[in-house]
Amino acid sequence: MTDQGKINREGARPASLFERADAAFGLDPRREGLKLPPVPIDVPPVPQALRRPAPQPQAAAQPAPPAFAKIPPPPVAEPATPETAPAPAPPRAVAFCGPSVSIDRETLRDGGLIVPEDTVTGLLEEFRIVKRELLADARAGASALARRILVCSPHQGEGKTYCAVNLAIALAAERGLEVLLVDADVVRPSVTERLGIEAEQGLMDALADPAIRPESLVIRTDIDGLFVLPAGLASSRDAEYLASARTAEVLDRLTEGAPDRIVIFDTPPALAASPAAELAQHVGQALLVVRADETSRAALEDAQQLLSACADIKLLLNAARYSPSGRRFGSYGTKGR
Repeated sequence: MTDQGKINREGARPASLFERADAAFGLDPRREGLKLPPVPIDVPPVPQALRRPAPQPQAAAQPAPPAFAKIPPPPVAEPATPETAPAPAPPRAVAFCGPSVSIDRETLRDGGLIVPEDTVTGLLEEFRIVKRELLADARAGASALARRILVCSPHQGEGKTYCAVNLAIALAAERGLEVLLVDADVVRPSVTERLGIEAEQGLMDALADPAIRPESLVIRTDIDGLFVLPAGLASSRDAEYLASARTAEVLDRLTEGAPDRIVIFDTPPALAASPAAELAQHVGQALLVVRADETSRAALEDAQQLLSACADIKLLLNAARYSPSGRRFGSYGTKGR
């Protein structure tokens, strides 16, 4: 064993790796031959094109939102309220625009009819009772059909026209009520005669000619609230005119949009002519006039059957001499009534 391999027992520090390398290969830089060459002073500058741009200061990074950030839901639009369409205006009543006439009160008295300016009579009281029931049903029905009232009888001479005229005068006394008395007895018209007025055109003319406005033929009387539509000129086709669609058009025009208008039809006897049965389809109430001690039960039943198109048929007993209450009702007092 050489001296280099002996272990230094006196505690000296062993040679480091560099020291041993230097001893073996002579790499100590402190030696004269291993000095590093000096750094040259005149080094040419680096061209501008090859220079790397200086790093720019970066803006502070914005903190990223949390991965599961809760995004508020979009506002919920309230359901749009559908705009309510304005209700259609109710139809306006057709104004009667025919001629105006005065009714001779003496003609009414001579015919045993109600005279509006006279004192209250038993006859007026009896027709007040009749009109109350008709008005109650007309208002309960709340339709133009319920405000149309047909007055008829089984046979001639039982007092239908007498009752129709008195009923119209009694109804006209109601405040705010218009009463149109239509002479639909085209076979033997007599309404204008009983009232003492004259007219040429009327209901049948309006049915025969669509160019005629029915309201232009309605006569305004000097009895407040009372109007009259005469029968008009008769022809051989009167029954066909009444059965046509034109009848509904005319009646609708006279009553539509007029809740305070009552129309009364005086028709021929049901067992004598067909107009009563035809008009029964266009009314809401029918008043069947029978004469005490004269109208038979069979005739009454037959007339009721012919008017069955009307759902509400009322019975009016005329010229009764006695009743359980002791009252006389609608008696004819003079000839011709």
